[in-house]
Amino acid sequence: MKPTRQMRRVALLLACTWIVCAQIAQAASVVAWGSRGAQVTRVQQRLQQWGYYDGAVDGVFGEETYQAVVRFQQRNGLTADGVVGGATAEAMGISLSSGGAQSVTAVSGYSESEIYLLARIIHGEARGEPYVGKVAVGAVVLNRVRHPSFPNTISGVIYQTGAFDAVTDGQINLEPDSESLRAARDAMNGWDPTGGCIYYYNPATSTSSWIWTREVRLSIGRHNFAV
Repeated sequence: MKPTRQMRRVALLLACTWIVCAQIAQAASVVAWGSRGAQVTRVQQRLQQWGYYDGAVDGVFGEETYQAVVRFQQRNGLTADGVVGGATAEAMGISLSSGGAQSVTAVSGYSESEIYLLARIIHGEARGEPYVGKVAVGAVVLNRVRHPSFPNTISGVIYQTGAFDAVTDGQINLEPDSESLRAARDAMNGWDPTGGCIYYYNPATSTSSWIWTREVRLSIGRHNFAV
């Protein structure tokens, strides 16, 4: 049977839809601090092969892998954010289309106003920090939302009395930059570089004796992250 014009249009539409979906899926696949799985292993193997990484090839994306990715990106003229997205993966000669690592780009279940508010606190608290440190600050806010000892909304956590210096000194009112907005989206998608921490502080400036009693799980940039 000879295809009709309508059938050809439907076939063309389906083909275009498939192409767009494939591009979206590829764009949404990234490997970053906190990811685990075969994709991370491939990244570590490639970085080790080229002399950027001398840690364990264990499929766990932590600080050593992050620093190795940053070095690779700096050496190859890429955005040095420590995130293996499409451009970095292409430079490494690997594919991120499969392998089970965690995706950190999509956002669901949050309003634009919540994204913007989280970006404002990230910008106010973590300007000048490495990108993963910005995501970590956002993750702490979201971990508090889920914790029974804190308010159960983003705005409630952020505006809880005395919780954040950026609220006290007004820096939360600064316009967040694109990196802070991206960090807010990554945190909201579930990327938590802290592994569930609910506190952070700068040990060089903190005057609270109580915060020093908390168990520090890791340090990113100038911040200690604790539970």
